[in-house]
Amino acid sequence: QVQLVESGGGLVQAGSSLRLSCTVSGRTSNSYSMGWFRQAPGKEREFVAAINWRGRTTKYADSVKGRFTISRDNAENTGNLQMTSLKPEDTAVYYCAASESIFGGSRGDEYDWWGQGTQVTVSS
Repeated sequence: QVQLVESGGGLVQAGSSLRLSCTVSGRTSNSYSMGWFRQAPGKEREFVAAINWRGRTTKYADSVKGRFTISRDNAENTGNLQMTSLKPEDTAVYYCAASESIFGGSRGDEYDWWGQGTQVTVSS
């Protein structure tokens, strides 16, 4: 059974940086893409970033482009989201997701496995 576990969330001030990690277990191959989504209170889940299985192709939501960087380490079965210049509007629960497709898109239904989420709170 594939499991994803996020870590690295927390409370930070605006302008700070934070690095989220996602550890994938139960998968014998690295041929899966990964994505990050977030959900703020009272809002729908939204796409943040995605990376293909080789880590060579990435995609970002316009709201985080230039501030967030998605990466992965296939040797360690981990995915990361480096967040810089954080804003209060980045406050949300952040979810890691994995897809059997070689490049996951920006829709949640394109992903097969999800983590439990990690809270990121940015104070002004």
